[in-house]
Amino acid sequence: MRKLIFLLTLIGSLIAGAPADAQTRPEITAPVNRSPAATMYVGNSFFYFNNGMPSYVLRLGEAVPEPVKLAGTMVTIGGSGMDWHDLEFYLRPNAIGYYTFDKDNNIVFNKRNKFYDTVVMMDCSQCPIHPQLSAVFKEYAKKNAEIARKHDMEPVLFMSWAYQDRPEMTASLADAYTREGNANRMLVIPAGLAFARVVAERPDLNLYQPDKRHPSLIGTYLAAATIYAALAQRSAEESTFTSGIDPEVARYLRATAWTVTREYYGATAVTTAGAKP
Repeated sequence: MRKLIFLLTLIGSLIAGAPADAQTRPEITAPVNRSPAATMYVGNSFFYFNNGMPSYVLRLGEAVPEPVKLAGTMVTIGGSGMDWHDLEFYLRPNAIGYYTFDKDNNIVFNKRNKFYDTVVMMDCSQCPIHPQLSAVFKEYAKKNAEIARKHDMEPVLFMSWAYQDRPEMTASLADAYTREGNANRMLVIPAGLAFARVVAERPDLNLYQPDKRHPSLIGTYLAAATIYAALAQRSAEESTFTSGIDPEVARYLRATAWTVTREYYGATAVTTAGAKP
């Protein structure tokens, strides 16, 4: 009973109060590149579960009345933190992204000088708040932001979510990601706060796999809708892509992602295309 009361109190404070549990507000509230065409997702299994989060972001944007194509490629290692990845190596000439597959499964060689304009990065699910690894998170957030900018890419942090049985992680993760976003002038995608909102409002919806850590299908869908809201600065509420999720549930998840994103950045920071905040 006490655990339930604590959970409801914690999540209630996240819903009603300022972002990151009233500790830290984001200073960067919009991407520098307002039309990111190609994003590299650098992370771990949180990105690649359910056939890959980038495909959900892409299909959400393709299915809105005024399509916004947010293509993406994953570079992921299961269980990894940011220090497991060599971003400089990934961005070497004619490396990741220099060829792709068309709709007929033919290889197409890309002739662009730059294959990506944005890199979305996440640390391991505990690393930003772990007593031994939080310093590594800070080190690589700074290092990778500098590498991305050297390659004319915008660095973005992906705020991950609390474990299903450890809701207290939400506020700590939100604060850690927001602080490093501010320190390195990076946009932060508030997926963890979107998870907390759904847990509080719709406990009937299970966002997790049985391991209480990885995302279920609707968890991936919610996170993708939050990425879309942050990068496109638009709502995916009118998207017709549901990935087989009940249409009403999918609509709720898209709306929640938009609401949480607006609240995290400040209600006037992002608006529905053509609409007032």
